[in-house]
Amino acid sequence: MEPAPNGEEPTSWDELYNINLMPSELFLKFRKEIQGFQVGVNLEFYNAPTNDFQTKLVLKPLSPERRWKFVGVGHNFKLNATGWKWKLTTCFGGDGISRIRNKTTLGLVPGLDFRFGWKADYVLPEITGALGTDEPLFNMNSGRLQASLDRVEAIVTHSS
Repeated sequence: MEPAPNGEEPTSWDELYNINLMPSELFLKFRKEIQGFQVGVNLEFYNAPTNDFQTKLVLKPLSPERRWKFVGVGHNFKLNATGWKWKLTTCFGGDGISRIRNKTTLGLVPGLDFRFGWKADYVLPEITGALGTDEPLFNMNSGRLQASLDRVEAIVTHSS
């Protein structure tokens, strides 16, 4: 996290602690498991600044050691364009994987899961002091927290 531009500690709590609960991405995912693979359709809604809506077809193996997934044909409703918006990714990070720092999944009922992508940057509060030196007797740093809910996904899976 960046220090204040003038080098001083921010004075308001709003500058120190910021939690954004408005997700910038909302995904509705439909999945069908077929012969060791998962085939699906993503409905992707993007909040400000783009206010966009896209659909994508997805294919990935069901294996827990899966090392790839394929995102195929897509449609961008804002541009009214359909095309091959394909991408082959791996589970080792990189495009699309590393931008979400944490994922939490909540399974409500069999076949319906909610996944939340969130991140938090923080500095813990700190109290210091000294006696007999040039440092102050008592000093307190309030710490910082920048947290946001970046993505909410509803995943509907139909098992054969």
